[in-house]
Amino acid sequence: MELRAEVVPPGVRSRKVCELLECMAATAFQGRKLGEAFLVWKEMLSSERCTVLFGMSGAMVPAGMRRLVAHLIRRRFVDVLVTTGANIFHDIHEALGGRHYRGSPHADDAELLRHGIDRIYDVFAREEEFRRVDRWIADVSRELGQEEEYSSREIVAFLGRKLAEEGAEEESITLAAYRSGVPVFIPALCDSSVGIALTLARRQGHRVLVSHTKDVDEFTKLVEHAESTGVVYVGGGVPKNFIQQVEVTLSLLGSAKGGHSYAVQFTTDAPHWGGLSGCSFEEAISWGKLAPRSRRVQCFVDATIALPLVVHALEEVRPQLRQKPPELCSLPQP
Repeated sequence: MELRAEVVPPGVRSRKVCELLECMAATAFQGRKLGEAFLVWKEMLSSERCTVLFGMSGAMVPAGMRRLVAHLIRRRFVDVLVTTGANIFHDIHEALGGRHYRGSPHADDAELLRHGIDRIYDVFAREEEFRRVDRWIADVSRELGQEEEYSSREIVAFLGRKLAEEGAEEESITLAAYRSGVPVFIPALCDSSVGIALTLARRQGHRVLVSHTKDVDEFTKLVEHAESTGVVYVGGGVPKNFIQQVEVTLSLLGSAKGGHSYAVQFTTDAPHWGGLSGCSFEEAISWGKLAPRSRRVQCFVDATIALPLVVHALEEVRPQLRQKPPELCSLPQP
């Protein structure tokens, strides 16, 4: 039997990531879904009328996805970000010179505690560095008025401006969003170290009023004035529900849009547990959250695998900068 030195099919060695994912879309299982997710996201970007809403839960910043998300924002592959306070806090931590370190899930956690090391699965960070960021947020928040209610979007935009004034590290999600005019919503802001920092400021006599009702109103207005919307979810949780529920809010206001036109999700959860993070897009159709004829695909995969591949592929096929959706231009800056 003849042995072939070339075990890789011809052309594979020079194949682009976008070409690889297009080929994977013709395979099976989650490989097919990853390829289809890329194709649906690409289709969203091909429509200048589509506002792309990006929901991100999970510890994506400590996991090393920060530069990818900042790139998505700068390149306008996403138009609105809805995320957790933890991701923004960890982003600010790195923007101000802090770091996350490669660790081990098998470390002695009692020993880590004695040395002031926090663990996020296989990522380590220094607790004292986190506390310096808490104090920084508490200190700069004194520039915010005490009588005015702020949405989380306004808080994040303010923090982005302060990072710009500090000459912060450029790969920041918060800084990229501020400079690109991309709104960032944190619907559960107090469930994070950002909330802890604002509580610290409150105990020191400076009360910053955060209104999540204002979040809902601002976000609803964005979607209300959009010609069409597409959603991309990394994980699920509060960011996914916040984006999904806007369609219900609009129907109650008499401005029903018929559901999002496109939907992509990367998740490791599953539908049969009954939670929102894993629930199918078909279930969302029953609520009116997705259009029945929407282009949709869910890929059950670790986002730290999916995002690097898909973002690189999108850059290959969409080198030009997308235009800013007109509905985003009316949001006031704090």
